Amino acid sequence: MKLDIGKIPNNILEKLLFQFSEPQRSEVLTKPGIGEDCAAVDFADDICVVTTDPITGADDEIGILGIHIACNDLASSGAEPVGILVTVLAPVGTELEDLEKLLKQIKEVSSAMKIDVLGGHTEVTDAVNRLVLSITAIGKTKKNTLIKTGGAKPGDSIILTQFAATEGTAILAWLFEKELKKEFGSELVDNAKKLLYSISVVKEGLLAAKYGVSCMHDVTEGGVLGALWEIGTASGYGFKIEKRKIPILEETRRICNFLGLDPLRLISSGSMIIVTPDGGELLKVLHENDIKASEIGCMTFEKEFLLIEDNKTVKIDMPESDELYKARKMKGKI
Repeated sequence: MKLDIGKIPNNILEKLLFQFSEPQRSEVLTKPGIGEDCAAVDFADDICVVTTDPITGADDEIGILGIHIACNDLASSGAEPVGILVTVLAPVGTELEDLEKLLKQIKEVSSAMKIDVLGGHTEVTDAVNRLVLSITAIGKTKKNTLIKTGGAKPGDSIILTQFAATEGTAILAWLFEKELKKEFGSELVDNAKKLLYSISVVKEGLLAAKYGVSCMHDVTEGGVLGALWEIGTASGYGFKIEKRKIPILEETRRICNFLGLDPLRLISSGSMIIVTPDGGELLKVLHENDIKASEIGCMTFEKEFLLIEDNKTVKIDMPESDELYKARKMKGKI
């Protein structure tokens, strides 16, 4: 069944939204419905934190990516995710089955995370040539656990959780599945594709916020180096990191080498950069909670962004286009 250009017909939309009719959270005062453009959420004495993010660099499993990426933003502020607003722009010729698959992904992830779908917008439009998903996420936190990106101070330790370029590795495995399986075999590529299901950093974000840190930043477009550049710029201080200390999966190394991409400049949801005065103690807390984390450097008074590689010091410039878009051009997807 092909859908026509314009808003999704109310009779179809109502059926699609029925699966979200039972709230997961007591804070939610409204539920998605036809003509219901606003959501009411009771936070009592808590701070409401809101973020929004589109998915534009991936084609597969974007429902999973969209929720995790938006909620990761909340976690980097120390906020617990409560609900999301979903905007879906579908190209002309979209099959109803494509929309059903996307909303099923959103349903499964939101239920697993105990967050509500509050509402949103769905539309078929000739303004896009593939499904575009945008997620607005709403969360809550206390004043004493609200974290800002610009809070880093000289002497603070820089901690990276999980592995660099996790999200990018998964997207590349989906995008170049045929070519990569021919080069490396099915096992490596299938393992890389599964990384898409391990890109949440909400657990470490909320844990670190309670512990007390200077700043946090989830690693998205621009990769680890791009996220560090943003932290340095926001704080007004410099940093120095060691490349050898940045954890990278073997799947990531091999796929990036094959495609000629830099994993440190590749989109990296699944990693959180945490800046804290006491790196050793925070690492202990994270490891006790089964969260992989590594200390990769420190903040400095000098306003220089430095990477130490093979005993050489290289300055990190403002991030350019993410490595993922180079890959999409190779594939003819841009």
